[in-house]
Amino acid sequence: MVEYQADLLYNGRNELGEGPLWDERTGQIYWIDIKRHEIWSYHLEEGTARNYDVGQSIGSFGIREDGTFVCALRQGFFTMDPADGRLELIAELDSPQPEHRFNDGKCDPTGRFWAGTMPLQDSKPTGTLYRLREDGAIEPRRDGLVCSNGLCWSEDGATMYFIDSPTRVVSAFRFDPSSGNLSDERVVVRLPEGEGVPDGMTIDREGMLWVAQWDGWKVSRWDPQTGERLAVVHVPAARVTSCIFGSPEFDELFITTAGISQEDSERAAEQPLAGGLFRAKVNAQGRPIDRIR
Repeated sequence: MVEYQADLLYNGRNELGEGPLWDERTGQIYWIDIKRHEIWSYHLEEGTARNYDVGQSIGSFGIREDGTFVCALRQGFFTMDPADGRLELIAELDSPQPEHRFNDGKCDPTGRFWAGTMPLQDSKPTGTLYRLREDGAIEPRRDGLVCSNGLCWSEDGATMYFIDSPTRVVSAFRFDPSSGNLSDERVVVRLPEGEGVPDGMTIDREGMLWVAQWDGWKVSRWDPQTGERLAVVHVPAARVTSCIFGSPEFDELFITTAGISQEDSERAAEQPLAGGLFRAKVNAQGRPIDRIR
């Protein structure tokens, strides 16, 4: 098994860093801090960072063809222009659930944005995975979720991979691009005991899955055909939340993490870089992100 070590790229001291996206058109890595209601950006060549306060909980976002964002905020989808931070409502959920919030999301190969919800205070399976259509309609595509999390698609668009974190597995579905329907669910990765839970993930050009492990101190590369772990990226923070391929050659893995409460002084001392953005040069390549149409 191949092993890598992730190094700190930028320490934004995020409370809950998540959802990284690499924009090859601008040379920037974007990510969010869910708890602090922020979108962050880091310009790789210039070494400069900035953030945007969206004013409410943000679970995930995607980049549109024109460079603006679609954001999954507390109870609905909004557009955001990074030039001025202005938000405009696209659609709210038909049946709002005040005790829920949106979590991880991603654009599919057809240019539609997906995001799932999760309960805030308990572990009941009341979350739902939604797809945002081009006309602004919100379609539920899977319910009964506890913590809707990582998702990605195979290069041919025929398979969608998805994580409901407490299950500790990665599932694969047959994906219908026109309807967004999911069928023929099967388990392709099962996380070993004692390694936390799977969180966000991405996929490389060989079709291998890179899965962040919350409370696992790592990102692991898995073969979804065999369930075998092929590589590990060690991260100097326990709560590893997500990852994405970036850099001009798409051969670096950018990794987000969550911070540790200062009240937990022992854990905070053990991992002073928790909440930082990390990167690792790996022997694999990713693909450009799908953009929302």
